[in-house]
Amino acid sequence: MNIQRLYSLPNCKLIVEGLSNANDTSPTEARPLLSMLVNVECYLAGTEQPLTGGRDFFESLVTAVSAYAQEFLSKVHHPLAHRQVPGSVQLQKVDDNWHRLTVRSGLEDQGSNIGESPNQPPIQIDLTTVQLFDLVEAVDQFFADSQTLPEMSPRLSPISKRFVTSSQIVAKQALPTAVGISSLALAAIAFFFIPVPTKIPQPHPQSNPTRSSSNSSTRTSPISKPLKSP
Repeated sequence: MNIQRLYSLPNCKLIVEGLSNANDTSPTEARPLLSMLVNVECYLAGTEQPLTGGRDFFESLVTAVSAYAQEFLSKVHHPLAHRQVPGSVQLQKVDDNWHRLTVRSGLEDQGSNIGESPNQPPIQIDLTTVQLFDLVEAVDQFFADSQTLPEMSPRLSPISKRFVTSSQIVAKQALPTAVGISSLALAAIAFFFIPVPTKIPQPHPQSNPTRSSSNSSTRTSPISKPLKSP
């Protein structure tokens, strides 16, 4: 039985088509389980043709969108999220309000509009932040749907400490340099306003007039000699 699931937002519409395995059907579930993916269509506002593909395209799309949203919200660059793999979907920041979605062609999606030829140039679509998060919300709705491809789950993990630590090391190294430069500038300004000291005359020792006079009298008085007796 052909099953179609729709996840719709104002700027994005995600349609997942597939089949249900008879062994997976449960009488207690009102909705049949979509266990085999056949085709995916992703309609983005402002584009004429949807992005379509099979399972490889869909897995790459939801992985790229989830990883980019994590990076965008955490403000921590993750180099592994920007690997260029043939047939993959990638998101790249253009500026604070624009994000470029790139779909690279591959052999695994032959027959779709993104993979008719391995030499086909990549498709690039610029999304606003509002459009981006509508796409993120559509992907989140898919992951929250337990009756659609339940074996697929977001391939997200905490960002490695080496990516966070490297940015912290750069910040710590830049801080002492900035502090040193500012301290030097403040010191130069402080020395500029300190007046140049003038030479202070040293006081001369005062002479003792009494002692001087006594010494003078001692030096000038003749030496008395004893008188000889006649």
